[in-house]
Amino acid sequence: MEFFSTFGGNNVSCAIGVEVLNVVLEEQLQSHAMAVGDSMLGGLRELMSRHEIIGDVRGSGMFLGVELVKSRDTREPATAEADVVVNGMRDSGILLGTDGPFHNVLKIRPPMPFTREDADRLVSTLDNILLVDLINRRDQEMQSFHREKRGPL
Repeated sequence: MEFFSTFGGNNVSCAIGVEVLNVVLEEQLQSHAMAVGDSMLGGLRELMSRHEIIGDVRGSGMFLGVELVKSRDTREPATAEADVVVNGMRDSGILLGTDGPFHNVLKIRPPMPFTREDADRLVSTLDNILLVDLINRRDQEMQSFHREKRGPL
């Protein structure tokens, strides 16, 4: 069956669409997204220089991705670590998702009113989570590993 909709071309939908486009133009939302996105991209690339787990930072405007890897040499996906980061960011009030075939790419798609201050907060929160939460997780894994090796007392 071919797609058919009687709602897409009605007068109300068309008027709303035109008004949305007017707001985008009048409030210069495209240039705002590019400026804030470029600022955030620079901050994320700075994090890449300090955190080996960041294998790549890419994107355009405010649609960005941060690929987490276990090793930059092997590019092995850091899927579990991406989950830790997403949960830590959520606990800090910042919503991210994961994407990619291994769900190891942090997907950053903030709303249009997102400011440079918001971008700075996102970058600094991510930096803190990469420093603290992932270290805590690795410590817990090491303790668990040593308990398994020792066996019952």
